[in-house]
Amino acid sequence: MARPALKNFRRIVVKVGSSLLIDSDAGEVRSSWLSALAADIAKLHGQGRDVLVVSSGSIALGRSRLKLPRGPLKLEESQGAAAVGQIALARIWSEVLGDHGIGAGQILVTLQDTEERRRYLNARSTIAKLLEWRAVPVINENDTVATNEIRYGDNDRLAARVATMTSADLLILLSDIDGLYDAPPGANPDAKLVPVVESVTSEIEAMAGAAESELSRGGMYTKIEAAKIATTAGTHMLIASGKIEHPLQAIADGGRCTWFLTPANPVTARKRWIAGSLEPKGTLTIDAGAVTALRAGKSLLPAGVIRIDGQFARGDAVVVRGPDTHEIGRGLVAYDAEDADKIKGRSSPDVMAILGISGRAEMIHRDDLVVGPAGAIPAK
Repeated sequence: MARPALKNFRRIVVKVGSSLLIDSDAGEVRSSWLSALAADIAKLHGQGRDVLVVSSGSIALGRSRLKLPRGPLKLEESQGAAAVGQIALARIWSEVLGDHGIGAGQILVTLQDTEERRRYLNARSTIAKLLEWRAVPVINENDTVATNEIRYGDNDRLAARVATMTSADLLILLSDIDGLYDAPPGANPDAKLVPVVESVTSEIEAMAGAAESELSRGGMYTKIEAAKIATTAGTHMLIASGKIEHPLQAIADGGRCTWFLTPANPVTARKRWIAGSLEPKGTLTIDAGAVTALRAGKSLLPAGVIRIDGQFARGDAVVVRGPDTHEIGRGLVAYDAEDADKIKGRSSPDVMAILGISGRAEMIHRDDLVVGPAGAIPAK
């Protein structure tokens, strides 16, 4: 299968590992390399693409700033180093993107933020607003509050979850190797680069090797895991070398890398997940005007809701029914059942007066809603 072209993607997540960003001997950022990467990002940004960055490096920067000795850190030491390093990392990204007139916004998340639906919606909404403002979200795992052992390699999987959460159509993992090889290239001089992976099979998984550097413990294994997460959700992924300057431009020019392809796209994969994989917790009955609006691709506003049934929380899946009780679709609701009942039938400007907070304008955003012909979505 022919490999895709970078120019064909509209929303791109770029993951940068610690071993690329940080000079382990000096304990400082590789400034020249990062400036070149920022120029690549700025070029994509200037072409109208949405670009998100998942950046490791907070612990490595923190331990350098604190002059901590080499070697393993205890959990609380890692957390403390991350607290210091996150400030430095955010400033660095702000400066290199600011040189191109691009704003940067720091977002600290955990894997739980991308799995628990209420927190998932909050993170997704924040990132969407930054992209709307044409800022570049710079995302890192919130290592300061992690309760399990902190491993840099987790940012591969975190990047995949961020890509799926934001409906990105491409995830780029910049690595210290230029792709997946059919054997460990360090031990086998005859190892060959695999340019395209159409499906992550057991044979592909067996090709994953161990990490080769102190700062990049995840190795190829976590990249293959990331590929499974991304491609299942409709996001293409590629692994490319980050050791060269202007690595994104090299990809655009057809440089060596490994593409992991998906047969779906982020929108259809997400809609399939909402429609068939989530147990509905309640029902929203809407009026005829809202039915027409939903079928035209609009979001569901509070004004169009005439009845609330069930006990659900923000982020839960709900069934949407028309005034004749026929199912119109399913979606992730933006309000708890109690608040949804208070604002049903009311215009969006009334929401703040009723709830005392400036809530979401939509009861269900169109990106969180799947609509089908009457009876097309089976009731559970």
